[in-house]
Amino acid sequence: MNITRENVDALNAVVKVDIAKEDYSDKVEKILTDYRKTANIPGFRKGHVPMGMVKKQYGKAVLVDEVNKLLQDALNKYLTEEKLDVLGQPLPKTQDEIDWDADKFSFEFELGLAPEFEVEIKGDKAITQYNIIADDKMIDEQIERIQKQYGELVPQDVVDADSEITGTYTNEEKEVDNTVTLTLDKFKGEATAKQFIGAKAGDVIVLQTKGLFEDDHDLMHALKLGHDEVHGLDIEVSFTISEINKRELADLDQDLFDKLFGEGTVKSVSEVRAKIKEDAEKQFAQQADQKLLNDVTEYLVENTKFDLPAEFLTKWMQTAGEQPIDADQAKEEYEKSEKSLRYQLIEGKLIESNNVQVTMDDIKNHAKEMIKGQMAQFGQLNPSDKELDDIAARVLSDQKEARRISEQLVSQKLLSVYKEKANLEVKELSYENFVKEVYGDK
Repeated sequence: MNITRENVDALNAVVKVDIAKEDYSDKVEKILTDYRKTANIPGFRKGHVPMGMVKKQYGKAVLVDEVNKLLQDALNKYLTEEKLDVLGQPLPKTQDEIDWDADKFSFEFELGLAPEFEVEIKGDKAITQYNIIADDKMIDEQIERIQKQYGELVPQDVVDADSEITGTYTNEEKEVDNTVTLTLDKFKGEATAKQFIGAKAGDVIVLQTKGLFEDDHDLMHALKLGHDEVHGLDIEVSFTISEINKRELADLDQDLFDKLFGEGTVKSVSEVRAKIKEDAEKQFAQQADQKLLNDVTEYLVENTKFDLPAEFLTKWMQTAGEQPIDADQAKEEYEKSEKSLRYQLIEGKLIESNNVQVTMDDIKNHAKEMIKGQMAQFGQLNPSDKELDDIAARVLSDQKEARRISEQLVSQKLLSVYKEKANLEVKELSYENFVKEVYGDK
């Protein structure tokens, strides 16, 4: 067997594999001999079928199978030994119909090669690293929500701005008949809320669904309709009030503290505020880290320049999926995935240059921490090591889940690299201002 490579350019190559008779003949002969021992052909005793008949019946199929196995093994071995960093998979070049009666065979494969490039994490322009804080306004609002949640409902005769109103939405055309409890701050416009002020049980408020809520999900809940049904919906609905209540705020006392955080854990309002601030800022840190990871990723893709074997990859995509696609579809697919592919190559370079490693112990420990957090939500605060090990083993037996956790850990380790080496500018702001700045006050 002989394997040669011709580099078309820096990103494309053709590998030629020449297979001679001596490379496969012994293997083919052995398989046919084994077939002869077990072949069940009418007119012959088992094991006494003439070899010529066995070859005539099975010879070509065995030859094709063995040559293909030999070809794939040789190609994989060659790519490994030559340390070729290929993109996609080798593509067999179109050739004339193969003469399987010949003694020698030649096969050619196109290769797409990964480009050579350098990654510079630290750029001239600083990337914002957000430090999101829970300010007094947010903490006050959270405490008030807690007091409302644990407070008592007091019946009212008429609706005011803070009422909890139970009633039924109806519309004959759309067959809407849904009872809900709502607060006036859910509505999009002040004009809608004003329609309710002063209303009594039994009153009917007529509403237009268009612009009733900021979010279609609120309209789905209100009318008990699907997303497609409420999207762009512009009809008139009636809301018949059946009950009006006001929620009396719960006292900020030890009984409430124990319900929230466990007996004796928190003993004063200042400690409650500190606990709320701590828990909120842990969540904010995760959101800020994800924003930083996205921004650095975007920066690296935009500022790390290299070419790709686009023509090869487009051709490869035609047969890479579960179903073949045509050239136009492959071109569209390549254009959609090019940025992702670029970052995969950049990420691989950064993992290698910064010695980023994720061990099986890392994955297992991360899985156990996730499980502990989930168990804590259901009141199981002190699971044993054996419980955690057993559950983690079941979780990690799912290869997709194990891969997801591994990728998550790689991202965390790369984030630490970015925090250490990138040109970052720390910006401290409240969560409300973070949302306004990053998401446009949505």
